[in-house]
Amino acid sequence: MTTTQIHAGDESVIEVTDLRRVYGGEFEAVRGVSFEVGRGELFALLGTNGAGKTSTVELLEGLDRPAGGQVRVLGHDPYTERHLVRPKVGVMLQEGGFPSELTVDETVRMWAGATSGARPGAEALEIVGLAKRGGVRVKMLSGGEKRRLDLALALLGRPEMLFLDEPTTGMDAEGRQDTWDLVRSLRDAGTTVLMTTHYLEEAESLADRLAIMHEGRIAASGTPAEVTAAEPSRISFELPQGYFVGDLPPLDAIGIVGHELTGRTVKLRTQHLQFSATRLLTWAAEQNVELRALDVRSASLEEAFLQIAREARSQDEPGRRAGDRQKEAVA
Repeated sequence: MTTTQIHAGDESVIEVTDLRRVYGGEFEAVRGVSFEVGRGELFALLGTNGAGKTSTVELLEGLDRPAGGQVRVLGHDPYTERHLVRPKVGVMLQEGGFPSELTVDETVRMWAGATSGARPGAEALEIVGLAKRGGVRVKMLSGGEKRRLDLALALLGRPEMLFLDEPTTGMDAEGRQDTWDLVRSLRDAGTTVLMTTHYLEEAESLADRLAIMHEGRIAASGTPAEVTAAEPSRISFELPQGYFVGDLPPLDAIGIVGHELTGRTVKLRTQHLQFSATRLLTWAAEQNVELRALDVRSASLEEAFLQIAREARSQDEPGRRAGDRQKEAVA
């Protein structure tokens, strides 16, 4: 799958069509990517290292001209019409690189001087929970506090479109949850957000829709629920004393597509979680036995992500081998 669609009737804030980016005239980092992001939507762009996420986002931010395809942000080309796009966009980089000797307040004032229609610095710091840290030098901030400062600066211009690159890296659990709440509130107030993250739990919790990139292409896309739905759900429990796997209801008849046995613990995989779980619990009630350590859960985004990556690699492997043979023949 190489394209993702917004829901019918939504206004597109980002439109990407057959996007390509090439380095050094040879290496194609982005290979025909297409997707759209609707106004007020939070869209997560995921992928392994080297998948092309950063290369894609930099084109959306107008930092380079695409080698092919088309990008529109808020209806404009972000590279050739940067002056029309930039005032409406906030960008939170992975690392701001701010002068370490400046205080937080001084950093905000410096940044506000280069931001159109900047909100008061104190307001931006209040939003991200740094109101009491204004007099502290940047070098004295914790990693999580530096990320909050990065976010404060991205919000100075009251952006319609917000790019977040790994927004919670270095934050503790409380800081990450606070940032999630803030991002949700921004989205709910109408700000469109495109986020990259390595925390799959973060994407699963925040994203309205997401796309998973692999080697420059989109391998899967949709809502988190749609992406994870392709993976089997899991049921695990300890076999009752004196019972064996063969004593359970016929596994294929109750929707089980695979199972593992480790000691007395059975792990089942199913595409029909409610049906399978109900049949197992009915069987246990009829046998008057308890399924100890019972754990019933849907597939996670992490499981779907890893499976998609494995499948993409296996599909790419024949092409790699053919390429290697061609190189050997030329040599």
